[in-house]
Amino acid sequence: MNTTDAELVIRLRDSDVSAFDSLYGNYHQAVYRNILKFVKDVAVAEDILQEVFARLWEKRREIEAAQSVGGWLFVISFNLSVSWVRRKLKEQALHKNLLDLGPEDQLMIDRKNMDEEQYSLLEQAIAQLSPKKRTIVTRCKLEGKTYDEVASELNISRNTVKEHLSAAMVKLNDYMLRNGDHKYIVLFLFFFTCHNASN
Repeated sequence: MNTTDAELVIRLRDSDVSAFDSLYGNYHQAVYRNILKFVKDVAVAEDILQEVFARLWEKRREIEAAQSVGGWLFVISFNLSVSWVRRKLKEQALHKNLLDLGPEDQLMIDRKNMDEEQYSLLEQAIAQLSPKKRTIVTRCKLEGKTYDEVASELNISRNTVKEHLSAAMVKLNDYMLRNGDHKYIVLFLFFFTCHNASN
């Protein structure tokens, strides 16, 4: 996480509204795109977006300055999106859909500490990458930047960004599938991979 985000988190923990506004400005577009690609409903995506940032404010004192705000927001948006899709599928009785989770899986998703477990797993997986791959994954996947933006920032070609990102995703997928609950992590990786897919 860059210094600016770390400073904003410290101020956020002290209930600084301007810090919250800055974090919202930095991340709301990327978070919104994440959600919309998953739920495919503009109104729902907007509602979930507001809920994500409401959670950020509610849990502001639990977030550490060393944490990646982008990663934290990503996990929260994923969980809220899954919950909405699951409810929708239940209402439509589409029990054989990809998201047809059994009672035990639903209880797992609803556990209060699931956000932290997923966040930790994602952080651990990204930490296994080389510094350049880690930077590219963070900027493309968590901060929502385009390949061109990242290429310009790192002074490398767009194709190099794509190649590093593709290789990084293979490593992340392998790590998370080996270390997380398979049925749930597959869905998490689907959400993670679909973000910026049209870059």
